[in-house]
Amino acid sequence: MNIGKTLFSQVMEFIPWTSFARIVYRYGGDSRVRSLACTEQFRAMAFAQLTYRESLRDIETCLLANQAKLYSMGFHSPVKRSTLADANEGRDWRIWADLAMLLIRRARKLYCNDSFGIDLDNTVYALDATTIDLCLSLFPWAPFRTTKAAVKLHTLLDLHGNIPAFVHISDGKTHEVNVLDILAFKAGAFYVTDRGYLDFSRLFALHQAGAFFVTRAKRGMDARRVCSMPVDRSTGIICDQRISLNGYYISKDYPEQLRRIRFKNPESGKTLVFLTNNTVLPALTIAALYKSRWQVELFFKWIKQHLRIKRFIGNSENAVKTQIWCAVSTYVLIAIVKKELKIDASLYSLLQILSVSVFEKTQLSQAFAGSRLLQDQINFANQLNLFDF
Repeated sequence: MNIGKTLFSQVMEFIPWTSFARIVYRYGGDSRVRSLACTEQFRAMAFAQLTYRESLRDIETCLLANQAKLYSMGFHSPVKRSTLADANEGRDWRIWADLAMLLIRRARKLYCNDSFGIDLDNTVYALDATTIDLCLSLFPWAPFRTTKAAVKLHTLLDLHGNIPAFVHISDGKTHEVNVLDILAFKAGAFYVTDRGYLDFSRLFALHQAGAFFVTRAKRGMDARRVCSMPVDRSTGIICDQRISLNGYYISKDYPEQLRRIRFKNPESGKTLVFLTNNTVLPALTIAALYKSRWQVELFFKWIKQHLRIKRFIGNSENAVKTQIWCAVSTYVLIAIVKKELKIDASLYSLLQILSVSVFEKTQLSQAFAGSRLLQDQINFANQLNLFDF
């Protein structure tokens, strides 16, 4: 790369701009545009993410203070907050959703061989949702409770690299389990969920697609034991059973046998009951798969801590979805940079460096040379480092 380019410009070179142009054309993103093309809009939103800008005025002022460097960063003119606001309100949010999915496909190929602690060749997904609270008076299109609005970020996380394979944004009232209706299940893959996704008709559709699920049973589940497998209770596995569901309607929802595993955590002493349709993997592996679901919780905490979705710079549904998808795109883009440049540091460290040096003109690899040392200095127990393998 040319060292005459800023770090921000070098990061932007990892965007497949030719493919992005096709996406923009598909939705007419640049039709009748006089200033701030879609490429510049994304650069402005990515800049806001990388440097932790929290308002339109904040973005405008920071870029204006570095006006001499704007052209080298890909901006043809200073970014005005009114123009950026209009672009976020008016341009189809699906432009940024498609860009995010384009980057996600690339990132998943890069991380597909990464280990997540379990020796398993199958693709393993963790599915969960998080709620982002909003003000009802400013966001009336996203009702949640009587006095509160919210959007839900539903995410299917590929545990090989912690890359989101699927993201869906809904209003706060949408129940998590409804997302199972729009997912395209991959045969042979594992889908790990919590009890909020325990809907037997939907899980049977997943089963018929040739995929596997691992979830937790709810208390009072009406089922009968068909047979029991031998277990080593010293490992924490209390029982490994085949069960059938009782009740007329529930047995119609899932007419085949399920596997029920009762596991007592030796550390906490808590007993957990897992349900799965996989009858081949050892019971301890099933327990370990459910434990790996915590990675999606870390992903949500990481996103809320380090990407700018706590404060929204637009109030319409289109503007909110634009900001969230640009945040996801930025997250995945830095993950791609980390992998392509073979940087041995956490994603958090890379973002910390970029946040204070996006205008510097140096090689990306040189700028991140000290990122490992930075990580060692900030590696506290409560630090969320998703990419620290």
